[in-house]
Amino acid sequence: MVLSPSERGIKDLEDLGRQLASHPHSKYIERALGVLLQLGGADIDRLDWKILAATLQDLEQGFEVFYPYRHIRKVAIFGSARTPADRQIYQLATDFAACMAQQGFMAITGAGDGIMAAGNQGAGRDRSFGLNIRLPFEQGANEYISDDPKLISFKYFFTRKLFFLRESDAIALFPGGFGTLDEAFESLTLCQTGKYGPAPIVFIDEPGSDYWQSLDRHIRDHLLVGNLISPDDTSIYTITDNIEVACRTISDFYRVYHSSRFVDKFFVMRLNSKLTEVQVEELNTEFSDLLVQGRICQSQALAPEIGDETEHLPRLVFEFNQKNAARLCQMIIRINQLGATLPDSDHPERK
Repeated sequence: MVLSPSERGIKDLEDLGRQLASHPHSKYIERALGVLLQLGGADIDRLDWKILAATLQDLEQGFEVFYPYRHIRKVAIFGSARTPADRQIYQLATDFAACMAQQGFMAITGAGDGIMAAGNQGAGRDRSFGLNIRLPFEQGANEYISDDPKLISFKYFFTRKLFFLRESDAIALFPGGFGTLDEAFESLTLCQTGKYGPAPIVFIDEPGSDYWQSLDRHIRDHLLVGNLISPDDTSIYTITDNIEVACRTISDFYRVYHSSRFVDKFFVMRLNSKLTEVQVEELNTEFSDLLVQGRICQSQALAPEIGDETEHLPRLVFEFNQKNAARLCQMIIRINQLGATLPDSDHPERK
């Protein structure tokens, strides 16, 4: 018997209900279903349901496409779709993506033309993702990512942006228009507020151009002078016109630092190499302003982390006040400097 879509949906829900008790993520599935049930009993419009359904479809395809690559670091590449292939900045974007791919990173672009095509071209199809957006006017994917299973077509900008930032371990921005500036300031805002990262953000200029330098002057002359941002916030990003510097800024960020998360009230920073006690003491002296109380201490995996794929890594554990994400980025840079005498991570592209 062929089931209708609604009958098939009811059957799937019944099957899920039977499996829910043993599902490892049952708490979150129940929470999601609870929200849907509450909305089902609420007085909301048909358009609201269309938005909700399309959002879930965007999320579903994003989760499925990225999941097999969750242990590989990725760099998001932003820039103008209007940049012609004969411009020097196009070649710089191609070279940057190729450099990152050679280091084991994957590239995420918006799948369009210009800088996005350069990113996919440089990284190569096997190491590329394309996050396209469906617009009223047709936006096809560039030839370097079209018809690839890692090409995703999103209905909404906000779900597309979510995956750009959720999946990227670094952001590289080349000159662009309104969309690029929107992506630049959203990245800076989320990094500043601790909603993204810690991760490196690199602005890459064409040699002889001051596209990003002029933006930096505006930030310093108006935002910084006007006390609209913290003096530390300008350390969130790096500006360069040198591809080697851009690539090294990103790879060096993960030289000793591996990743981080909160476990209860503690901020847990995983490292590729263990620091010496003297180096940890230096961190306590230099970054005591980041602490709610106590000290920065070395540790093995905490109890809730036992069994995860980073359990073997050494850790720094402390009560982070969550007030200054820029200072946290400075601390990571300092850790990587302190670790100059330690062996390099064999695979900085793995997370």
